[in-house]
Amino acid sequence: MTRVITFGTFDVFHVGHVNILQRAKELGDTLIVGVSSDALNMSKKGRYPVFPEADRIHIVKSVYCVDEVFVEESLELKREYLIEHKADVLVMGDDWAGKFDHFSDVCEVKYFPRTDGVSTTYIINKIKDRETD
Repeated sequence: MTRVITFGTFDVFHVGHVNILQRAKELGDTLIVGVSSDALNMSKKGRYPVFPEADRIHIVKSVYCVDEVFVEESLELKREYLIEHKADVLVMGDDWAGKFDHFSDVCEVKYFPRTDGVSTTYIINKIKDRETD
């Protein structure tokens, strides 16, 4: 049984999120997703998510390929999360390429290309632009 884990904010859920979750699930039997807490998102991106933590967790839990979901409270706890969830593979978007290689002593680390033309920031900015037109 191969356990795959990934992490993200999963705010303004879009096709890029679906793509990485589907591709991650293809690598194993169990897909575990760490959803960034509201506080963690504020600390790393300087803004709160559009959708609150509970809603984002509910959305991710409802995706057919996701088996387990937990709240990621801190970037500094990633190693502990990998060990606690018995991860065999860590999957992240390639915008993080190389940043998690030091976890290769705990599990295999893979980076997947992001979906072209879509990101939460892009969607938020597109909505803002429409509001000012």
